Amino acid sequence: MGRVFVAGSINMDVVATADRHPRVGETVAGREVLYFPGGKGANQAVAASRLGAKTMLIGRLGKDSFGAELRTFLGDQGIDLGSVRDADTHTGTAIITVAASDNTIVVIPGSNAQVSADDIADVPLAKGDVAVSQFEIPLPTIAAFFRRARDAGAATLLNPAPAQKMSGELLALVDILVLNETELGFLAGVELSDGDETARIFDVARKLQARADQSICVTLGRRGVLALAGREEVAVPGRAVKAIDTTGAGDCFVGALAAQLADGVPLRAALAFANAAASISVQRMGAGPSMPTAAEVAAVLRAG
Repeated sequence: MGRVFVAGSINMDVVATADRHPRVGETVAGREVLYFPGGKGANQAVAASRLGAKTMLIGRLGKDSFGAELRTFLGDQGIDLGSVRDADTHTGTAIITVAASDNTIVVIPGSNAQVSADDIADVPLAKGDVAVSQFEIPLPTIAAFFRRARDAGAATLLNPAPAQKMSGELLALVDILVLNETELGFLAGVELSDGDETARIFDVARKLQARADQSICVTLGRRGVLALAGREEVAVPGRAVKAIDTTGAGDCFVGALAAQLADGVPLRAALAFANAAASISVQRMGAGPSMPTAAEVAAVLRAG
């Protein structure tokens, strides 16, 4: 079995729950405030580790109370933290409002902005491993990480969120791109909505492909997942569940997919597994703590 290496953000999520989201300039009464370990990098690492993959996280934490709490939590998940270094600023923080099963998020990068190419220089990547990253750390660091991964024979998996423009050079380093339809539309320079037909989504993904062998996986929430695997079109149906908190669902999908690919599972089966994992995560509050175990995902898949 290969390993999962995640270079990415580590945040403390400060979650306020309310009956509805405030309009601009409006104040609404909330119900409670909660603190959850988060950050896209940390969430994806937790998901992969809980699903049985040997997982290393590469990132930075501030020398503050949030940093100490996050280091303890991540260590308790069985994640290798040998490449999580201290930073000379505050730990990354996300301010999240949850209302009517939906969320708004403001992210303050803090220590995540200091993750550099030096942090990934000694990461022991090898053939069969999966290197994962997202857009909450500097893009030059991601490019350096993926160049090292490809030189080592490892697969590269990028979740380009929060969406921002990236160079063609970085895109060409990606073996598997995982994004939602909004992010796909942004990167391809076209308008996409959640009502677009499958054929249109595949057409836009095809235009974005940087290499003939690149896979682009588009997560569609309750509609499931579409993937363009080289020239093959793959569709995984959605799962009907009652969502409580969608925070971290995409990260759960990415971590689960990485864990499956590191275990040598073919892409179609790995996508179905990751889709089931994400459907479990949205039924729980929080990001990192909502990630399921392999046994929980297996039970859902058996149930159909």
